Amino acid sequence: METNELLKRVRKIEIKTRGLSRHIFAGEYHSAFKGRGMTFSEVREYQYGDDFRSVDWNVTARFNHPYIKVFEEERELTVMLLLDMSGSGEFGTQSRYKSTMMTEIAALLSFSAIQNNDKVGVIMFTDKIERFIPPKKGRKHILKIIRELIDFKPESRLTNITLPLRYLVNVIKKRSIAFLISDFMNENFEDALKIAGKKHDLVGLRIYDIRETQLPGVGLIKVRDAETDAFTWIDTASTFVRNAYHELYHRKQEELDDLLKRVGVDYVSIGTHEDYVKPLMFLFKKRAK
Repeated sequence: METNELLKRVRKIEIKTRGLSRHIFAGEYHSAFKGRGMTFSEVREYQYGDDFRSVDWNVTARFNHPYIKVFEEERELTVMLLLDMSGSGEFGTQSRYKSTMMTEIAALLSFSAIQNNDKVGVIMFTDKIERFIPPKKGRKHILKIIRELIDFKPESRLTNITLPLRYLVNVIKKRSIAFLISDFMNENFEDALKIAGKKHDLVGLRIYDIRETQLPGVGLIKVRDAETDAFTWIDTASTFVRNAYHELYHRKQEELDDLLKRVGVDYVSIGTHEDYVKPLMFLFKKRAK
């Protein structure tokens, strides 16, 4: 991609997602993802309504007047974005590709994080670790992430979700907020989910396209697997074929629902045909309860 075109796309995403994070997500993000604990800030005189459990008895005895300890949330967190860069992201029958939506969501989460003074890092993966960007703070760092996501060309087109989860556990030693952003078109990653979920606060964001849920009846069509490049013919005029396709999708969806619930990972599904703001707000409010 030409440099000027790349910069235009980066700027467009920044304007959209930075505005959303500032005006909509800042408070919700802060509430949904807590700091590492409470740290002592100061001692002040007791005021009506203060919790007596916070009274500093040593200072109170010294001055013969009640004083309380004030604690503040130790806010700084590390946010890791695990981004699926496999070939299936290059699919989209609505207003955008799945990969485009993943990039915008990653940018939105990044700007929300730095507004709360959190670090942001990225693990891009296919069936290998394609790129690791260590966690840092600041707008320049976020713009670098967005540029990478827009212009990066992965070496592989396949998917292995186990690898980024293992990489996360091995590379990020302190507990982090980890967003796994993928279409989850992969299997046999339950063990890796369990291990990563115990060490980190793991959240799943599943991106899908409406045509992955049902086929239109448009006759005989030739389709290509974006990850393997294999071609096949499908008779979409057949009610049996369309129903079987629909049932397969829902079976896979139920299996994923059960898996993530079983291992205790919060997640939400977001379609390329919808605004991603509402599903993310729903997830944030659910976690803040």
